[in-house]
Amino acid sequence: MSDRIRVLLVEDSRADARLMIEVFKEQQINVDVDVVRDGEQAMNYLYRRGEYSESCVPDLIILDLNMPKKDGREVLSEIKNDSSLSTIPVVILTTSQSEEDIVKSYKLHASCFVTKPLDLDKFIEIIKSLDRFWFQAVRFPANT
Repeated sequence: MSDRIRVLLVEDSRADARLMIEVFKEQQINVDVDVVRDGEQAMNYLYRRGEYSESCVPDLIILDLNMPKKDGREVLSEIKNDSSLSTIPVVILTTSQSEEDIVKSYKLHASCFVTKPLDLDKFIEIIKSLDRFWFQAVRFPANT
């Protein structure tokens, strides 16, 4: 695939966001990543409101659940209940290990649920696995 994959990373942890972007660069992963820090910013980005009026529709959303203002569960629900956004795959990447969060995320049509490991090396492996599956194997619909 020659086109770069557009990723919206919805992550309130600056350290986690920075690490993900660094691993993407280090691994020469063919992605453009935009980062927003909370659920309200995510929805503004997706609806191209305010400072995000020039944003692009992402091919993939990586979404944390536990965020300020509007949490990831609400964001996921809004995305999957909007016909203009519902086909965008959403990867839940969170520290939560709650069975309730896992079940609810899949009921809300998350594409997958990944728990962030506390160990740095394991977290880096998770990021690399995102590349192997989402950025190398998966085909995305054309954005219109």
